[in-house]
This record gives sequence, C-alpha cells and structure tokens, in this order.
Amino acid sequence: MDQSFVIQEILAEGENCVIAVQCLVLVDNVIESRLLGLVERTKEHALFVFTHRRMAITGEDVTLYDIFPISNDFAVVEVSSADELSFVGADTRVRLNFQDGDLEVRLPFGSHSRLFLSEVNKAWSDVCKSPKEAPKFEWLHKYRKASKGQGGVKQTLAPLGTTHTKISQHKETGNSLNAVSRSPVEGNKRVNSGVERPRVESGPESQGKVKREGWDELKREGRHDLVRQSSHTASNKATMLAMPQFGLRDNLIRCELLKNEDIYTYLENFSFFIGTYNVNGQTPKESLRPWLGSTSTPPDMYCVGFQELDLSKEAFFFNDTPKETEWMKAVSEGLHPDAKYALVKLVRLVGIMLLFYVRNEHAKHISEMEAETVGTGIMGRMGNKGAVAIRFRFHNSDICVVNSHLAAHIEEYERRNQDYKDICSRLLFRQHDPALVPLTIMKHNVVLWLGDLNYRLSDLDVDDVKDLIAKKDFETLHSYDQLKRQIDEKAVFVGFVEGEIGFLPTYKYDTGSDQWDTSEKCRVPAWCDRILWRGKNVRQLHYQSHMDLKTSDHKPVSSLLEMGIKLVNEESYKNTFEEIVRSLDKMENECIPSVTLSRREFHFIDVKFMQHQAETLTLHNDGQVPCQFEFIQKLDERTYCKPWLTANPAKGFIAQGGNVDIDLEVFVNRSTATELNAGRQQIEDILVLHLDRGKDYFLSVSGNYLPSCFGSSIQTLCQLRDPIQEMPLETIRELGELFQQPGLRSEFVEIRDCLDTGMPDSLPGSNHSVAEALLIFLDALPEPVVPFSLYQQCLECCSNTSQCKKVVSLLPQCHKNVFNYIAAFLRELLKHSTHNSLDVNILATIFAALLLRSPTKQDLAEKRKTQEFFQHFLVQDLS
Repeated sequence: MDQSFVIQEILAEGENCVIAVQCLVLVDNVIESRLLGLVERTKEHALFVFTHRRMAITGEDVTLYDIFPISNDFAVVEVSSADELSFVGADTRVRLNFQDGDLEVRLPFGSHSRLFLSEVNKAWSDVCKSPKEAPKFEWLHKYRKASKGQGGVKQTLAPLGTTHTKISQHKETGNSLNAVSRSPVEGNKRVNSGVERPRVESGPESQGKVKREGWDELKREGRHDLVRQSSHTASNKATMLAMPQFGLRDNLIRCELLKNEDIYTYLENFSFFIGTYNVNGQTPKESLRPWLGSTSTPPDMYCVGFQELDLSKEAFFFNDTPKETEWMKAVSEGLHPDAKYALVKLVRLVGIMLLFYVRNEHAKHISEMEAETVGTGIMGRMGNKGAVAIRFRFHNSDICVVNSHLAAHIEEYERRNQDYKDICSRLLFRQHDPALVPLTIMKHNVVLWLGDLNYRLSDLDVDDVKDLIAKKDFETLHSYDQLKRQIDEKAVFVGFVEGEIGFLPTYKYDTGSDQWDTSEKCRVPAWCDRILWRGKNVRQLHYQSHMDLKTSDHKPVSSLLEMGIKLVNEESYKNTFEEIVRSLDKMENECIPSVTLSRREFHFIDVKFMQHQAETLTLHNDGQVPCQFEFIQKLDERTYCKPWLTANPAKGFIAQGGNVDIDLEVFVNRSTATELNAGRQQIEDILVLHLDRGKDYFLSVSGNYLPSCFGSSIQTLCQLRDPIQEMPLETIRELGELFQQPGLRSEFVEIRDCLDTGMPDSLPGSNHSVAEALLIFLDALPEPVVPFSLYQQCLECCSNTSQCKKVVSLLPQCHKNVFNYIAAFLRELLKHSTHNSLDVNILATIFAALLLRSPTKQDLAEKRKTQEFFQHFLVQDLS
C-alpha cells in the first residue's frame, strides 16, 4: 500500500511525496521498521526516512529519522546475496549511499517496491543529466530545525553531509539500481517476493523493533515464507515480456503467445484446499487440524481466510493486532502433517486475513504474486467490512483468491450486493509494467471467492428453519437462501459456481458449543460462510463445515478443489516462439497500423452528480499489423481529458483483425460539480486517439448536466425558490451505528434526485443512506459551512468556548443557520448515545473535517484544533 499520503501531511507547501514504501533496516542486530518517502520540490529530490508507530495512518504516526538528498554522490546498490536472489519470496536488499555514509534496507515484495525503485532511479538520472547544476537542497534546512511537538515531527537528523549510521562497515560489490529493473534474460537476478515478515512489537518503546531471532524462529517452524525462484522457463516468460523496457514488438510477441497457448501447454491436476472461518475476535483455543488437516492426502495449496480476527478499536484504527501472529501460528500447526509447506503470502485488512501456503516442491513455480485490499465501510473508506485478495501465476495459469466480509443483518442483502460490486470494481492489481492497465478480479483464469458473505435465510422464522435442519432437508432450506436467490437473479457472482450444500448452517452458535444461539436475539441459523469459484477445469471434491471447532459463534468451512493447471511443453513453446518472431520479422515495417472506430461522437444525456454513465467505443484493427493505441493530451493541456471523463483503457494493444472495447465514462464528483452547476463548464471535450507509428483520430464528447444541490454553495441554495433543476441556468449563475455504517448507493440516487427536483414530505431510503448523503453534501460544498475567511479565527480560539461561539455569530446568516441546525441535531443524537454507539469524539472527527475545511493544505495540528472547536458545540451544557 502506498503510504505517501501520510508523509504528505507533514510536508511544507510546494513539497510533494511522490511515492512511499515500508521497509526494514538492521541496526545493532535489531530489525526496525521504517517508512521511506521520495519527496520532490522544484525538481530536487530527497529520500525521507521515518520511524512509525504501528501502521502509519496519519502524519501523527510517523517521526522523521533521516534524510538522504539525491545528488551526484547518491546511489542505490542492490546487495542481495546469491542465495537471496534465488528466492521468489525474498525481500529486495539494497544499500542507500550518500557521500561517505550508507543505510541498508530490505524492501518488501511486489510491484510497488519496483515502482519505488524506478522513481528513485528516475530522480537520480535527472541529477546525472546536469552534473554542473548541483542541487542545493536549501528547502531541507528547515527540517533540521524542527523540534518535538511541532506538527508531529521529531527531528533527529545529523547535519546534511555527515556520516549516517552504517549497517556494514565494508564496501560490498553490488549491482546498480538499474540492475534491479533489468530483464531477467540479462542476469537472472530479478526478485519477486510475496513475503510477510515477522510482526513488529507494538509497545510504545519498541518503535517497531523485532528481535533478530524472530527470523530464525519462523524458519524453524517451517513458516519462513521464502519460496525458491524457478529458472526462467516458458512458464514465466510472460513476466519478462511485461517488464517496462520491452516495447511494442514484445507486446506483439506476448499477445501471439497467448493466442497460441493451447499449442504449447497441457493440463495437470493440482489440489487446492480453500478454508474460511469467522473467529469472532477470539484467540485460538484448539487445534485447527480437524479443519485444515481433514483431507486424506495433503493438498498442493492452502488458501485460508479469516474474518473478525480482532474486534478491538485498536485493530480498527491502527490495523495492528497480536492475533495475526497467533492465528498464523495456529494455521501453520494445523496444516496436513504429511507434507512440508511454505507461507507465500499473508495479507490483512483490520480483521480480514488471508494466508496462502504451497507445498515446498511447488513453490518454485509461483510467480507474479500481488496482494491488495479494499474497505467497503462508510463513504467507502472504513476497513471493518471489505476484502483482501491475492493473485499469482502458477505454472502458466493465473489465479485470484478473494476473502471478503460483507455487510451484516438479515435485511441488508442489497447492501451485501453493493459490497460485492464495490470489491469487484475497486480491487485492482498492479502489473509488472506500471504503464499497463491494472488487473481486475475477473481477469484471471480462475477466481476463488471465500469468506463470511453474510447472506441469510429469508421468509422463514427460526422454528421453521430448525425443523428443516432437524430433518436434514437442506435442499428445501437452501431455496430460502439469499445468496442462491441473488445468484439466480444474476444480481451477484455471475459466472461463479458453488458446490451442493450438505452441511448444517454455520451461524449462529453459542460460543464453545454446538447449540444454536440462545441469546435474547435468537438469531436464525444461516449459511453465512461460503466458498465459490469461477473458471474452467475446476472440480470440487468436498464442501463441508467442521463442527469439531467451537472457538467461535461460526463454524469453519472448507472446500477441496481439483484444478487443471496449464503446464508448458518447453520444446513446443520454443518452436511457437520462434515461428512468431519469424512472422513478425517478415511483416515489420511493411504496413502502417490502421483501425476502424465504431463511432466518433458520444453524447451523454442528463448527467447527474455521482451517477456513473458510460458509452462504448469499439476499435477494430483492419490493418495488416498489430497496433498499439493511446489517448494523448492536447496542446497546452496536462491530461488527455476533462476531469469528469475517463477512457478505460486509456492505452492498449490490438492484434491484427482483433477488437478492443473502450468505455468512455462520465462521473461528476465534488471536485467538478461546482463549475458544472454554475455553468462555467459544460459536458464537452475532444479526445485524441493516437496509434503508434500511425495516425491520430479525434473523438467528440458532449452532453448535458443536471444541476444539483450537491456542489452548490449554501448561499445559492438559500436563494432558490424552486428545485434547482427547475431554475434557469442564468439564474443559478447570478447567485452566489449513524454516520458509521454506509448507506445504499441506489438509495443515495433517490435522495439526490428528490433534493434536486423537489422535497417531498419525507426523504426516501434508510437512516444510514440519508446520513451518508448529508456527509457527501457537506463534503461537496464549494464554500464550507464555516467560510474559508473565518477558518484561521476558529483555530486561534479553539480552546475558548465563548470565543468559538463569537466566531459562529460572525457567519453569514444562511451559513449560521446550517451550522446551528447541524450542531443541535448532533446534540440530540448524543442524548441517545447508549443506544446508537455515538460519542463526541466520533462526531467531532467526522463533522469538523466537513464544516471547517482549510483553504490550503491542512496539517495534523490544524485538524485537532478544528475538532476541538466543534466539540464546544456538541457538549450537553452549551447554552
């Protein structure tokens, strides 16, 4: 995950954190976690090194430790040993050199680290191009003067140019940074990694330290994560061709290889054990062997998912929990005893965790491992619900595994549907070449989806359900299952398959027993915990729950899948490859690329705030050669399109005679609504589609926007006597568990349309949808409720109640009315805090960020002051 936004919070205006990555350093035989950020100002770059508290979420969580200016003396050297380079799962070990000092770091697995190194290399290359114009780095001097307590930055820097902490006292021979990203063909030293390192201690004094012995302990337990690299066989040549240094020709070769894959591959069956378990915040109390070791023969791979790993507030806010290690250890000890396994990847979002193990003998065939997470909580930002996922290539098959925890409560099946769709649209995997379009979940040969999907049994009361369970009439019971009904209606999981359910519902039990819920709520039993798959050549061998485990109020579920994996015949691959190269050599430079466009004009009717619209453009390659296309920016413009418009994909490749569909998507949000509401911008744009070695095509985009109260100023809205969509544009031009659980997007659309077209007696939708609509409305105001002109006064008087009230009295009347009404409404909510789980801190955090927005970048200290200011208006005794 890119944590550059954390560093950005503490930087001065004009300074930009280009990219950040978490790493490990070894100091005095103690492994410490650091956050590295590449910071740029006026074409000068420096590496900022931070210590951090747990997972860095805000600027308060990081402390500036050191700075490495990127000058002529700067260098990054790869110092991984030969043994380390033979592992897919090993970290990339590099040394940062500056003058006569250095710092050795271990960068974690994945494309993000490669992208980080690429950006650093680019910054260093820019310096080398102008050796006579040495950067001065005057903007770094202020950080040396910073002291503890100022903006959350604690200064521990030595003067620039002095010797830094040395990890090794002797110079090691190593490859330059350029070697990190070179082709595997050139040196067989490219490093892939999917490794999770030992968890750091979270105590206040440890500052992310872990004893060196921790590494050895993991290895002794057989959980060392290190997966031996395969030789560069045909099965991972696609990785080579995806590297940035390969151009159009290699894209053509890759495309032709994919088209002819059946010629040089054959299928071989491998077994995948898929398991899911909602542990209800508990710690392991029993062996997991009855669940994980339940197969007669050891599986080839394990994909094990957990939900509600930790229900504490600390886990939610800091994404750090000791239960990660506890459950990982329990899983490692519960795997089938007749085989040796390596942990390839662990990924977690709050309480949702996924572990991926493979048998040692298969590890060398794992490549292109990536992991991503997505939260689906309030306003799409909270991680208490959502998904974690991995994708990898095994031999020549691409596989994606998703572990999700969807919205709860029996009546919320539409919210679960929305969560599923959000996960599918927002969870994207970077490719090795950053220029390539990220991979979606469905862009894989096989997708495995597991988790607490939370779909319940509808239209039956608890006694009827228990009666059918007693008769073991699971077929009848399954007909009332919400997930089955939603799949039958093609609302979710289109193309997925679930095996026949022949086991008891997995929820809800009294913890520690096999008894159904005897609490006051007496939950209706349900199959909340499910496993589905999508793809060809997959056969399910078993699908069952495991009643022996009683730690949680859920029962774990497992599925054993036999999967046909594509293996490569090396001789056939070689012949196919050579034939493709000969064919390309023959036709290269003979023809100019050419495409036919299905249309060149696109009109979007009645565009609305936060409502997605899309039109499809189909490109047909009618030329004699494959071609590469890209939308390019017009003269004197920074991007290829207006901010409310995107083309997906914006670049790509079309085989000879092939077609590509491009979605032109319009989406108006808070950043673009104001100009469109006022008529200063229209839905109009010209796109330039460029063919590599070919000509340009021009596309016309037009449409009409329906003005909305979202993105309009309070002053404007107070002067409207009719619904905004009934007002002439000229008139508009002349005019100046609430709040914690997300609403339904479909209900937000109804609320927005209701506000824009005329207010009825009551707003449609649930309380949660109305509450989220209020937050979106406040966030979209071009001038916040407390105008920018009074922002500084609010900060200065934040600790004085009477002074705060005086500032509010200065607000324009319409702004003051809105402010007072919102504060009164929230105070009323707080009177019932024992029932709605709200408190002053939660409401102040949410609403201060919306009511008091900074006219410039807001630092952490200012955020705290705005919260303190607004808290005065939430306390009960306010007169």
